[in-house]
Amino acid sequence: MLTRDSRDPAARPRLLLTLLAIALLWPSIHFSELDLSVLVAGDSQSEMGRFISAFWPPAHDQAFIQLLLQATLQTLAIATAGMALALLLAIPASLLASRALSLSAASRGGRPSCWGPPLRWPVRGLPIFLRRVPELVWALLFVRAVGLGPTAGVLAIAITYSGMLGKVYAEIFESVDQRPAHALLQAGSGRLAAFCYGILPNVAAELLSYTVYRWECAIRASVVMGFVGAGGLGQQMDLSLRMFASGEVASLLLTFLVLVLLADQLSRLLRWRLA
Repeated sequence: MLTRDSRDPAARPRLLLTLLAIALLWPSIHFSELDLSVLVAGDSQSEMGRFISAFWPPAHDQAFIQLLLQATLQTLAIATAGMALALLLAIPASLLASRALSLSAASRGGRPSCWGPPLRWPVRGLPIFLRRVPELVWALLFVRAVGLGPTAGVLAIAITYSGMLGKVYAEIFESVDQRPAHALLQAGSGRLAAFCYGILPNVAAELLSYTVYRWECAIRASVVMGFVGAGGLGQQMDLSLRMFASGEVASLLLTFLVLVLLADQLSRLLRWRLA
């Protein structure tokens, strides 16, 4: 028999948190009209069976394989070019938004001046706005602006990921020991030299790891944006679905799966080597 002193002191908070989670989850289930019973209904199972069986065998004729290879290379090109443009925007924005290279903070022993934060707020606010808008929305806007094709996908990834990278880079710069950079600034060094010798060596591995991870995410995003006409595997998959070519869709899905797995393995390898 449990006495008052031997009872779990966290039992009541856990119970309250569980009840709160159920109270928040129930309206979500209600308004989303979630009904799992349709998955076990006879009509649904037979329809899903016919749908899945239509994907076999995957299309493998020579003409389609060439088209598939071209779409795969285009997807990689969209993700890589978009990330390159995002880096060109994110690196300067992160340096401007970060306090790591603040001359006032270096001269005042780490205390910011009254003018520093107001000048950095607009620079910090722009990446927040850019990353808040999903890349799919940017892709829709750029498709209307520049037309169908991979250009819209590249621009959409560049805009969205520049906000993501800029914010995270600025936080990484501020999370490391800033005394070496401040010492260089107090000694008369320029900000670029202080960054290259005082901050960059301590954050290079973390920056590269996060950048590779975002490139992996950009590959997935480029496929999704293809459904709105931004090129790559997604656009070809949308065309095959419209023509009810299930074999082609199966080949495209398998290629996308292999592409994501390879990107994930490359990302893991680079992170392991840099750890």
